[in-house]
Amino acid sequence: MMYPFMTLDDNTEIVHSEMKEDGRVKVYLERPDVKDGFHRATCWLPGYNWEDIFGFSAADMARLQEVVRSTAHLILQFSQEGGFDSAAGF
Repeated sequence: MMYPFMTLDDNTEIVHSEMKEDGRVKVYLERPDVKDGFHRATCWLPGYNWEDIFGFSAADMARLQEVVRSTAHLILQFSQEGGFDSAAGF
C-alpha cells in the first residue's frame, strides 16, 4: 500500500509505503513530463538509499533529497499509522 504524502510546487508527487518488517519505508517520487511521461525516483528510509532515478536533473535530485531528508521523521511516523490521513484522523 502506498500513501500520499506531499505534492511539491513543480507537481512532483511524494508517496510512501507502510513500514516493512525490516523497518524500511519506500518513498516514491514522480513528476509528469510531456516528453518522458513521468520522471521518477525511489528512496528507502531510514538509510536514504536512492534507486530507479529517471529524468530528474542533478539540481532536481538535490532538492528532492533535501525534501525527503527534512520530512523523513514524518514519513517514518505516518508509515506506521496508515499514512497522513489516518494519523491526522481524517
